[in-house]
Amino acid sequence: MDFRFVFDYEKPIVNEFLKKLDLVLEEDVEETLICYEKDEILGTCSYFQNIIKCFGIKKEYQGEGLASSLITKIQNRMFDKGIYEYFVFTLDKNVAIFESLGYKKVASSEGVTLLEGGMASIYKYLENMLIKSGLDKNKKRAALVVNCNPFTLGHQYLIETAAKENDDVVVFVVEEDRSAFPTDIRFNLVKEGCKHLNNVIVLKGGRYIISSNTFPAYFLRKKDDKLSIYTKLDATIFGMYISKVFNIGKRYVGTEPYCEVTNEYNNSLKEILPKYSVKVHLIERLVKDGIKISASMVRSLLKEGRIEEVKNLVPKTTYDFLMTQEGKEIIEKIKRRDLPH
Repeated sequence: MDFRFVFDYEKPIVNEFLKKLDLVLEEDVEETLICYEKDEILGTCSYFQNIIKCFGIKKEYQGEGLASSLITKIQNRMFDKGIYEYFVFTLDKNVAIFESLGYKKVASSEGVTLLEGGMASIYKYLENMLIKSGLDKNKKRAALVVNCNPFTLGHQYLIETAAKENDDVVVFVVEEDRSAFPTDIRFNLVKEGCKHLNNVIVLKGGRYIISSNTFPAYFLRKKDDKLSIYTKLDATIFGMYISKVFNIGKRYVGTEPYCEVTNEYNNSLKEILPKYSVKVHLIERLVKDGIKISASMVRSLLKEGRIEEVKNLVPKTTYDFLMTQEGKEIIEKIKRRDLPH
């Protein structure tokens, strides 16, 4: 048996191998490792950033130590690149393999489990987030998770509603930088748009809230067989860990008439979070001039150069940013690219 990383032109062959195992080689993988013998693939494993994925072994070679060799070798590759925290999605039947290599189970959903390894620790990560936020962990609060690509009057209305109905509100801004508006800009637009709300604190969501680690389908913006798994997994992690550390008793979400992914996510939140004593408050989307405001609508208008119409859909702080040189550069990128989110 030999091991090697494949060239891009060989990936279709690896994909065909995985299809026989009811798996696929996902498009975003950075490198793919195979174990082979006499030009026959026996097993494979890939990674994207710090996520190990697309792991599969030919049936007759399962249980013979090949899995451990693949995972160890790909971890070593990631370690050489300065990656010391590892995450993996795998079928429940493979959990024992990863646990034998020191991985810890984070959460499961519909036969798929997320595990973390290396220096990754969800407990330490969230405790550090809480300490840095300065929040009183004993104070009960409501929460929202927003991407705000960009921040609209609809987002502002949703946060204002939560602020009116609760003494303390935390807004987690999705930190994954895969949107038209970069993370720091989205984060600052939310903070500026919420300055008038004294009981609201805005935090970056980190790697356990709608990230490639927990919810990769969110950034694809398409509905497929994995969507239910990912949405329920993300909701379970929020209920099991985040709501406990931040003492969250309510989660606010807006109705979603446009995006199937977000609508599915809302449904999963309503199903999962009450199991962890978190009430889900579904707030009707803000309507202005007969239009249900959404960030995707704003991006569409920007793409078409209809900036004056955008002015009526976003807070002044967002519009003022769009008029800056940095804002205009983002608008130009939106015009040139067909971004799903």
